[in-house]
Amino acid sequence: MSMPSPSQPSDRTIQRALAALAIGSFCIGTSEYVIMGLLPDIARDLDVTIPQAGVLVSAYALSVAFGSPFLAIATARMDRRNAMLVLASVFILGNVLCALAPTYGLLMGARIVTALCHGAFFGIGAVVAAALVPPHKKGQAIAMMFGGLTVANVLGVPFGTALGETLNWRETFWCVAVVGLVAIVTLYRWLPRNIPVPPMQLAREARSLGHPQVILAMLISILTSASLFSVFTYITPILENVTGLSPHVVTLILFLFGVGVTCGNFLGGRLGDWKLMPSVIGILALLIPLLCLFRMTSSEALPAAITVFCWGLLAFAMVPPLQMRVVDEAREAPNLASTLNQGAFNFGNAIGAWIGGLLLTQGLSYAQLPWVGMTIAIIATLFAMLSHWLDGRAVPVTGFAHATSQER
Repeated sequence: MSMPSPSQPSDRTIQRALAALAIGSFCIGTSEYVIMGLLPDIARDLDVTIPQAGVLVSAYALSVAFGSPFLAIATARMDRRNAMLVLASVFILGNVLCALAPTYGLLMGARIVTALCHGAFFGIGAVVAAALVPPHKKGQAIAMMFGGLTVANVLGVPFGTALGETLNWRETFWCVAVVGLVAIVTLYRWLPRNIPVPPMQLAREARSLGHPQVILAMLISILTSASLFSVFTYITPILENVTGLSPHVVTLILFLFGVGVTCGNFLGGRLGDWKLMPSVIGILALLIPLLCLFRMTSSEALPAAITVFCWGLLAFAMVPPLQMRVVDEAREAPNLASTLNQGAFNFGNAIGAWIGGLLLTQGLSYAQLPWVGMTIAIIATLFAMLSHWLDGRAVPVTGFAHATSQER
């Protein structure tokens, strides 16, 4: 068996590094989503309404979308390993501040601090993960890192919610901060010291953002997230009011959604390595009729549960290929573009939730919301087809982790 070259990390080193990134993404995912299950307790403790407490969710998403790039720029001159350690430290600080916050305003500030590291961690982490592996395994490496985020939906969020309900919502944030310490230790010990990604060069990074394919990939990221969250934001009232399920059964179906999300993430990584843009178009082509189907299956428990599982699988199968697309197309300066794509996903979350809420206030019923998600998915498909068509017209270019148009 041949030995790895000095510039090529060993398989053991790669697996450890990806595991460390996954632990970090697990912590961030838990911190982001667990607050949804803690809103009633937070509202009661801080003497605010539940809708006011819900603004903490929107503020987090908007902070990721618009604040993370500034933190990525602030760490521009650091090597990528040190940048990841700084971001993990900001995450721990943010969760400690959440646990200590005595007022609603200070909790809002603490959530914004925590969110700042979110997009930068995933953006730079995706670049690091892709750089550690051969080109044909980039998608799987990115999926491995995002796997921590999807597992957070299955394990971290339910456990954190139960902990908060049993003890106090502050204990949940203390627990997340402790797990964050584990993440920073593993990142320090397992991330290689010579990651083959240069520090950010802002002028070159900014130029990479003007690439048409980078812009298209981010637009598709926004639309796919908006399609998901225009419906998923209101999944609990859909399942309770349209399907007629009890809160306990709704929790089980949301767990099933989380399992689908986890499976879809790893499936998407493999599909991205196989045929990137054809896979994106194919997933969207399946997502459109599935959302149509949900309009009908939402009236019965078992069909709704099966549809929700498949929906989670397809929706998150989009994430690794789209992140890989941005890293690939901005290959000469991928750090800022990758971070901004994380902002694009979160901006799509906020836009989708806003669109769904606006239409509900205008008289749309919960049962009709899947039509909204389907419409947005159709628009995303058109842009994905445009991007793939432009690939066919482009002259193949070689460079950092770049696939030719024939490979796509």
